[in-house]
Amino acid sequence: MGSLADLRVIDMATLFAGPSAAMMLGDFGADVIKIEHPRRGDPSRGHGAAVDGVGLWWKTLSRNKRNVAVDMSRAEGQEIVRRLTGRADVLVENFRPGTLERWGLDPAELLRDNPRLIVARMTGFGQFGPMAGQPGFGTLAEAMSGFAAMTGEPDGPPTLPPLALADGIAGLAMSYAIMVALHHRERTGRGQIIDLAIIEPILGLLGPQMSAYKALGVVPPRTGNRSSSNAPRNTYRTRDGRWLAVSTSAQPVAERVVTLVGRPDLVEEPWFASGAGRVRHVEELDQAVASWIAARDAEEVIAAFEEAQAAIAPIYDVKDIAVDPQYTALQTFVDVEDDELGSVTMQNVMFRLSETPGEIRWAGRALGHDTDEVLAELDIPAERIAELRRMGVVA
Repeated sequence: MGSLADLRVIDMATLFAGPSAAMMLGDFGADVIKIEHPRRGDPSRGHGAAVDGVGLWWKTLSRNKRNVAVDMSRAEGQEIVRRLTGRADVLVENFRPGTLERWGLDPAELLRDNPRLIVARMTGFGQFGPMAGQPGFGTLAEAMSGFAAMTGEPDGPPTLPPLALADGIAGLAMSYAIMVALHHRERTGRGQIIDLAIIEPILGLLGPQMSAYKALGVVPPRTGNRSSSNAPRNTYRTRDGRWLAVSTSAQPVAERVVTLVGRPDLVEEPWFASGAGRVRHVEELDQAVASWIAARDAEEVIAAFEEAQAAIAPIYDVKDIAVDPQYTALQTFVDVEDDELGSVTMQNVMFRLSETPGEIRWAGRALGHDTDEVLAELDIPAERIAELRRMGVVA
C-alpha cells in the first residue's frame, strides 16, 4: 500500500507529459486507470525501441496503471467516462481545448457531478490565448522557451534535445500541481481545474533569462558546454580518449580545480573571485584545465579530482550507466516482470521515502487488459460489457 493508495486517477492523456504525471502518482500507490482508444491505442506504444512489436517506452510510461479501452467520441463511451470521473479523485487529460466539451465531458460539469474532482488539463499552449487551439508538443516548447536558442556551439545552429525534455518537465510540474490541488481539497473539500501549458514549466529551469533581458537587455548566447555563469565548466578529453565533465559552480571548487591543474596563481587574480569574472577569462581557464587533463588518462584525472574534492564526472552512455556502482547501490534500475516480455528493465521510482516508498507493481499492460474489471466496478453487467465490445465502444 503506497502513500497515495486512497486516490483514483483517470489518465486519458496521450504520449508523454500527462501520462508521466499519472505514472508518478501510480508509483506511490494511486489506482491509475489508463483510458485508450479501443483500436488506435496511445501513440506512445509505437515510439522508440520495441521487442517483438511491444514498445519499451510504453512499458515504463504506463507502469502501475490499469488499462481500459474506451471510445470517448461515442455517447456510450462518454457515459463510461462520466461514471469513472464520478468516483475518481483526479482526471488527467491533454486534448485540445474544446474537445472534452464537444464530447459532453465539460470539466465544469464533471465538477458539478463530483465536486471533489481535480481536473488536470495539460496542453501545448494552455486553455486560452491566440495559440490555444493549435497542436502543441514538447519540441515546440523547447523551441519557444529559449532552450534551443541557448543550446549548441556558438557557431552552430540552435539545438533541440534528443529526448522529450519539455514533456518530462511538464509531467513533473503537473504531478506537483495535482498534489497542491489535493492538499487544498483536504482543507476545503473542493476540487478544481488545473491549466498547465507545456511551454511554461521549462522556462522555470532556464534561470533568470527574462529578468536579465528586462533589466539589462541581455539575450543568452549559445556557449556550447561552457556556462554563461561560471568557469571553468566544460567537457574535456583525456589522453586515453575519454570525455569528462567539470563543474566549478562553487567558488571553493573553482579554486581547487585551478590549483590542481597547476595554476594556483589564478586564484589571486581579482576577477577570479566571482563566476562572472571567471567567465570573462574562460579561454585562459579552459586552456589550463584542458591541457592538464589531456596529458593524463581518465582514471588518473578522476582520482586526482576526487582527492582534491573537485567536481568531475565521466560522460556516460547507457553501457556505462548499466555497470556504474553508484546507480547499482541506489537501485536506480529494476527488472519488472511482464506478461508480454517476461521481464523488462526500467528506471525505478524517482526518489526514496523512508516511511512510504514507491513501488513498480507492473509494467505497461496490453490494450484493454483491465476493461472488464474496471467496468464491473462501475456496476456495468457482463452482458452490457459484451454488448459494448461488439459495438466497438470498448476493447
